[in-house]
This record gives sequence, C-alpha cells and structure tokens, in this order.
Amino acid sequence: MKKIYHLSTCDTCKRILNELDVPDSFILQDIKNEEITEEQLDQMQELSGSYESLFSRRARLYKQRDLKNEELGEGSYKNLILDHYSFLKRPVIINNDEIFIGNSKKTVANAKRSIHGE
Repeated sequence: MKKIYHLSTCDTCKRILNELDVPDSFILQDIKNEEITEEQLDQMQELSGSYESLFSRRARLYKQRDLKNEELGEGSYKNLILDHYSFLKRPVIINNDEIFIGNSKKTVANAKRSIHGE
C-alpha cells in the first residue's frame, strides 16, 4: 500500500507533500474530511509497533483535556486517535511495508528516500 494520511489545512503537511513530490501511485487521505477507520489505524499500528507512536501530544485537545496528567495505555491512544483526527501525528506516510510518522526532518528525508529510491 502507498498512502499518506495528512491534513489539507496544515501548512506543515502541505510543505512536506510538496517536498516529497508524491507520485500518482500514492493515495492521499485528508483525515479531517475522511475519518480514519479502526482498520486503517490498526494497519498503521502493525507497521509502527504501537498506537503511542502514532499519537500526537501537540494536539490542542491533549492540553484541553489535561491528558498529560492521565496514565494512557495503548487502548487509550487508539481510542483518542479514533475519537478525533487531531490526535494522529501527521503526516503518516506508508510506502509498502515502511511507515514514516510525523514531520521531523529526518523522518521526511527517510520517507523521500523510500519513495524515490534514493
């Protein structure tokens, strides 16, 4: 599977998509307009190894719900991501059996190498 989960209103996601020069073979899913299904999230977790790795602590709701003072387990991370798209660390780039999560320079560079075989 070749897929990118992103937020079309996010300037960082837009910049990364431009930087990656994404081939037409990739499916782009705007997670605000097309919700992530449990099956999709489970596939991401299978590749990444945990729901926590997919979870964004930068989400406004993380602070609003005071989640830093709660003990969150894998089930909590999964349910929170399914509950609101902003809890997914983005973008999530899947290139066959490789997954790249987030917007760090290193992650984006590794994704670019994977996509373009550099």
